[in-house]
Amino acid sequence: MPLHVPEAPAPALRSVLTALGSPTAVREAPTPSLRSAPGPVTPELPLPVHVLEGITATGAPATRLAGWRFLIFSGEHALAAAETRLTPDGWAFAHFFEGPYIASTERALRQAESLPQAYQPRLLSIPGLYMLTLWLHGDCAADGSTGGPRPTDLLVPLAPAPPGIAAHRPHQVAELLPLLTRRVTPTAPPLMGSPA
Repeated sequence: MPLHVPEAPAPALRSVLTALGSPTAVREAPTPSLRSAPGPVTPELPLPVHVLEGITATGAPATRLAGWRFLIFSGEHALAAAETRLTPDGWAFAHFFEGPYIASTERALRQAESLPQAYQPRLLSIPGLYMLTLWLHGDCAADGSTGGPRPTDLLVPLAPAPPGIAAHRPHQVAELLPLLTRRVTPTAPPLMGSPA
């Protein structure tokens, strides 16, 4: 099924286009592949980036919108990404970057297109585990910048994934969140002098 990519705010897209048109911004970016792109580059596949702020054993996970990420394509493949963030003056370009999450995101999006159900793709960052997932939201008409993961939404860990979590394997939120909860919730050490 085709993915229903949410529409990014127009100012976010404009800020990325302005940065791509700035020789200084591109030259100073830590992205050799962007600087040496053989032809024109275009920002595509805007994905809202949500940060998981709290995982609890009960209740819905708390998330917040951190920005919009655009994959930067040269030809048929993404070679970098541009991130935007919300400032008091509106959406602004934050930075260009490259690395393993670019190809991993592209791969996960291709995998998601082959699923039998339509989804709205988003990114979900889990800072406590240094983990990024492709979040496939089941409500394709939803505002991509709001809402949290539903139990039946899918999370696809991107590579590199934390040890013990398989990259590119879709998990329902209800299946993966309990595992993540155990990983990020510190266990209290036993009290001194108490029986073990």
